Amino acid sequence: MAMTVHLDVVSAQEKLFSGLVETLQVTGSEGELGILPGHVPLLTAIKPGMVRIVKQHGKEELIYLSGGFLEVQPDNVTVMADVAVRAEEIDVEAAREAKRAAQERIANAGVDFDYDAAMVELERALAQLRVVETIRKGLGK
Repeated sequence: MAMTVHLDVVSAQEKLFSGLVETLQVTGSEGELGILPGHVPLLTAIKPGMVRIVKQHGKEELIYLSGGFLEVQPDNVTVMADVAVRAEEIDVEAAREAKRAAQERIANAGVDFDYDAAMVELERALAQLRVVETIRKGLGK
């Protein structure tokens, strides 16, 4: 039987996942992170993207994260995000529209334009679309 660690994935609105996992992958502020049971304690910011969870017994689940924090302790791991959405619940058309709107704002920037905010919006929309594409390719199953 594979070793496991307890994982909680929470957003400001709800707890999306709580259970034993064999591994998880997430994009931290410094790059890709793979967390296995026994990982050293860690606290880091995470970028918009997905957390790929391999549950106990090998079944995978993907969750989109708007960004947030990852905390690794000896007996549990917590992913905290402002927004977290199960991959199959992502509104693809809304993500495409958010991408288009952010790109349009960037292309038509004025004097008082907040470039950083527009780039964050674009990064979040692109991350949602990458999660959907991963599901469509069958990598999240």
